[in-house]
Amino acid sequence: MKNIKKNVLTSTIMNKLIDFSIQDIKETFAALNTAPEGLDSAEAELRLEMHGTNEIADEKAAPWFVQLIKAFINPFIGVLIFLAGVSLVMDVILAAPGEKDWTAVIVITVMVTISGILRFFQEYRSNIEAEKLKALVHTTASVIRSDTGKQEIQMTEIVPGDLVHLAAGDMIPADVRIISSKDLFVSQSALTGESEPVEKYDKLKHNLNEQKNISLSDLDNICFMGTTVVSGSAIAVVLSTGNNTYFGSMAKSLVGQRALTSFDRGVNSVSWLLIRFMFVMVPIVFFVNGFTKGDWLQAFLFAISVAVGLTPEMLPMIVTTNLAKGAVAMAKRKTVVKRLNAIQNFGAMDILCTDKTGTLTLDKIVLERHLDIHGNEDDRVLRHACLNSFYQTGLKNLMDVAVLEFGAKKGFENLEKIYRKVDEIPFDFTRRRMSVVLQNGGDKRQLVTKGAVEEMLSICTFAEYRGEVVPLTDDIRKEVKEMVKQLNKEGMRVLAIAQKNNVPIEGLLSQTLIVHMIRTEKVPFIQSRAAKPVLLLTGTIMAIGIAIPFTAFGASIGLQPLPLAYFPWLIGILLSYCLLTQTVKNWYIKRYKTWL
Repeated sequence: MKNIKKNVLTSTIMNKLIDFSIQDIKETFAALNTAPEGLDSAEAELRLEMHGTNEIADEKAAPWFVQLIKAFINPFIGVLIFLAGVSLVMDVILAAPGEKDWTAVIVITVMVTISGILRFFQEYRSNIEAEKLKALVHTTASVIRSDTGKQEIQMTEIVPGDLVHLAAGDMIPADVRIISSKDLFVSQSALTGESEPVEKYDKLKHNLNEQKNISLSDLDNICFMGTTVVSGSAIAVVLSTGNNTYFGSMAKSLVGQRALTSFDRGVNSVSWLLIRFMFVMVPIVFFVNGFTKGDWLQAFLFAISVAVGLTPEMLPMIVTTNLAKGAVAMAKRKTVVKRLNAIQNFGAMDILCTDKTGTLTLDKIVLERHLDIHGNEDDRVLRHACLNSFYQTGLKNLMDVAVLEFGAKKGFENLEKIYRKVDEIPFDFTRRRMSVVLQNGGDKRQLVTKGAVEEMLSICTFAEYRGEVVPLTDDIRKEVKEMVKQLNKEGMRVLAIAQKNNVPIEGLLSQTLIVHMIRTEKVPFIQSRAAKPVLLLTGTIMAIGIAIPFTAFGASIGLQPLPLAYFPWLIGILLSYCLLTQTVKNWYIKRYKTWL
């Protein structure tokens, strides 16, 4: 019955998401009673009360009295309680006044009580500490509210109709419909098992109305709670939260009794072994004594005493004491064990693999050094890092914040007045780098890329050192890797920054030459020469354009001198350009019998 209800709920939510996916975004806004500017804070508060917090079903700690009862629910303890009851009847109630023996009852009761209470207090205290730790961890999401703009709020406070901003590394906080996106790739492995991320769009790429069986991967414009953004960015509107999400409907069916640990299985095995021994030995002893001695009452009492003797009454207390000792030892190492039986699993492990999340200590990163390829401080490196961090669309992480804060101290806080962003290639975990294309007040454009050192070294062919561009040789690469290795040993995370300019000469030289190419219908410089002022002026412009990158002025405006090996190629490119232009010109004259 539980599985039927779960399937019906999941199917209902899926149909709802399909409807939202097919709708025009304006219809979605109307259905959610929201707007492209997002909800205001007052409306969000009302919806939070109406829909509840954005949390999925999970296992809550049981009340203390339930935990106390569960501490005594154990097959082995059950055997002991049964034997204590039998001993109470036989040795106390049915025994003659002078033969009453409380020893077995008292010993078993004391052992069971100590074992259960010890287990209860240890697990109850651990649950309290675990809840305190959970209260310290807060997951946030970036929402857009009409009255406060973009802000970070607790993920639990997100409501249907909210607008959320998604960037690389973000967890999707709810089931959402994408409004706009930029190279958005999402990992849905938690729901579908797909190892590769899927690209999401603001519009469907195929018609769902023509499909009979629609799966999660068909909803191109829907992102699901519990999935993560691998790369890119997006603005999305929240469709449903908490248990009303697709992930929430699955989670509700998973909450319940946990699987038995190896320790639980071992205790159960021992308990059933004792029970089997009793079922075999007690009847044998009873009948043998009864037939040989003829006193069936005494035979029965002796058989019960054998059952008591087969049971190690001290075992539960000894086991619980050792488990509690292990939990205390783990607590000294800042590890909370909520269930004592799990201690056995810890001890049985050979290798434990863990993954830390977030930044430890102060949740703050500080930029320590900005170095060139030889490990010297270089403000130009910092300047390009600031450009990259400032103009990226994605939510700025702690490293971007550290770069911008340090750059502000160096006077790089007014970059928006100098440059404008032309385009962007967002960060993703495959390329492990992100790039922005910028343009200054003139026509100069440059691509500024920041990313992992290994990736950057693999794609760069030149390096800049003290204002000069030099080939990035294997020796320089080795030197950079050794420097990075040493910085890593000091506990630092290292990023590499690179930039690539469009080539201004080539553009300047070709644009100057075109004046001579279109000036006459003949072959320029050979069949027809321009006037001396034109030759002098264009020649001067070309010479200045070639020389500027080699001067201090050129370096100050971001130009880089090209290596001498480039110029033979430049001459070849320009000659080919002139030849192609002359060919097109001859064809035009032949076709239309005239020139401009």
